[in-house]
Amino acid sequence: MTVYGLLVFDDAEDLDVVGPWQVFATSAQLRDGVDSAVLVAERPGPVRCAKGLRLLPDHTLDDHPPLDVVLVPGGVGARTVQRDNAAVTGWIAKNAATARWTHSVCTGAFLLHAAGVARGRRVATHRQHEDRLAALGDVTVVRDARYVVDGDLLTSQGVSAGIDSALWLVGRLHGRDHARTVRRALQYDPAPPYLADEPVA
Repeated sequence: MTVYGLLVFDDAEDLDVVGPWQVFATSAQLRDGVDSAVLVAERPGPVRCAKGLRLLPDHTLDDHPPLDVVLVPGGVGARTVQRDNAAVTGWIAKNAATARWTHSVCTGAFLLHAAGVARGRRVATHRQHEDRLAALGDVTVVRDARYVVDGDLLTSQGVSAGIDSALWLVGRLHGRDHARTVRRALQYDPAPPYLADEPVA
């Protein structure tokens, strides 16, 4: 059983959440509902993403099941308000310590840095924010890979790269053939397509 926990907050980038959610939820369906994906927010009630999509969290920071995967999206909120929100960064640090994988999309890497999770690690982020993240120090920003794996930390570049990294992760957790089945179910056919056999940075 795998439980995917996706953090949501105001001004999170919409596809940073919804892209991986679709991958994880489809994977869970194909595994006959053994797995689950849940949205976690600081408070109950709707969260408005950066482009206006409103999401209703399943759980708050202190009432969710144990998480195997913690996903942290990017967006304006990740780069500004949430970086200074001790409740959110503390939650990330606590759950990253017990989860099998911590996964960020886009500028979610800034929240991982603020939480201490990315310190001393190799990470990816949106190309427009690579210099800013590198300037924070104690992190190596990889600039030429859509996603980067460093131990149990998976980080990806901007927005759509979250789908690629989420597919890689379900392949790592449940096998390459399963990840390819998820990709076909989504009719996700980018150029180049997802190939679990390709090395990652």
